[in-house]
Amino acid sequence: MTSRRGAGVVGIDFGTTNTVISTLGDDGRALLIRFAAPGGEIVAFRSALSFHAADGETSGPTARRVIEAGPWAIEAYVEEPLETRFIQSFKSYAASPLFQETRILGRRYEFPDLLSAFLLRLRALAGDAWPGAPATCIVGRPVNFAGLRPDPALALARYQTAFARLGFSDIRYAYEPIAAAFFFARTLNGDATVLVGDFGGGTSDFSIVRFHREGGEIRSTALANAGVGVAGDAFDYRIIDHLVSPQLGKGASYKAFDNILPIPNRYFTAFARWEQLALLRASRDMRDIRGLVRTALQPEKLAALVEVLDDNHGYRLYQAVSRLKEALSVSEEAVFLFEAGSVRIERSVRRSQFEAWITPEITAIEAAVDEALARAGLGPERLDRVFLTGGSSFVPAVRRLFARRFGETKLEGGGELVSIASGLAYMGAERDLDQWTSRAD
Repeated sequence: MTSRRGAGVVGIDFGTTNTVISTLGDDGRALLIRFAAPGGEIVAFRSALSFHAADGETSGPTARRVIEAGPWAIEAYVEEPLETRFIQSFKSYAASPLFQETRILGRRYEFPDLLSAFLLRLRALAGDAWPGAPATCIVGRPVNFAGLRPDPALALARYQTAFARLGFSDIRYAYEPIAAAFFFARTLNGDATVLVGDFGGGTSDFSIVRFHREGGEIRSTALANAGVGVAGDAFDYRIIDHLVSPQLGKGASYKAFDNILPIPNRYFTAFARWEQLALLRASRDMRDIRGLVRTALQPEKLAALVEVLDDNHGYRLYQAVSRLKEALSVSEEAVFLFEAGSVRIERSVRRSQFEAWITPEITAIEAAVDEALARAGLGPERLDRVFLTGGSSFVPAVRRLFARRFGETKLEGGGELVSIASGLAYMGAERDLDQWTSRAD
């Protein structure tokens, strides 16, 4: 890659699950911003927000509110779930025209307000680690935003408003898998055509980049991009839907006079994101769920659902899901165990079962890879290396897909949590930054 002054550039990987920030050091190496979190130092900062009224304040529009982000937001929510408005994975709404605003403690928040609140709190928590006054910010963006009929121009306009509030004078956007390619390129010893697969929480994105040597430097040419709005969050929900929801009443029935009716499935859609469970507890549906305990044919299951909701066990549930997914990445069989209060769900799960559950997502991912190859006009044999990054790249079914298509020897990995942010910083050293980035306007 060509040489350009990289000082004063910060790369921000605002992800569905985590956010990572990197700058370029004087020695040309990417420097990750670290946070002294409650559980220890971290570089992957959870993309989450919490809001609650200050002590002694009401919830009206003029009331003071306490805003936390990352692990501090999770901590605040777990301690006071009914007094705290918790929001995570809000990147999923960036491109949605349907999401206009939300009301939090009597105040109106549009998407840029949520994002800027998150970024400003993140900057405050970074303290002295935050770069002095960088002129240029390069923000990672997915190839295809998540959601139904997403509007990328709307998403970037919202990003622009939020990131401008941090004081950056030059805000640019780069495809996330292209940034990962810049990270990976530093390991190359020669010319190569590389497919980069980035597996985040909400999207799976792919780019094909040609790296070649010219004048003693590595230069790059983007060939194609493609993506799909499924990734790690969808895998998690499949586990919940097959292992947990049936034990909490999904698929069961209740008696209404002389009729036997199914328990409504809508009660279980909130399990797609654990923070939504508190909203279900506060909804009108909760009264109906309590009533079903008396009329259900399997009342113990509905009683368990009520306990999970009443006692705010959602976060603990998703921790159990994450443990199972990680265990199945290294073992052919693992035990799913969720214990909270009197609720205990334990089941042995084979990797083959999990892979059958996520077949629709794997099929969609393969279709996006085919799209990238078609746009580049290349067959699989024309690729020299395949770089997979992001947490779901460890899922064996994902890796097997790429091994089958391109050969095991071509597969590479590394920097699963930091490759994009680091690549964005390295991108800032490019002489022609316009070749790799765009502006919202």
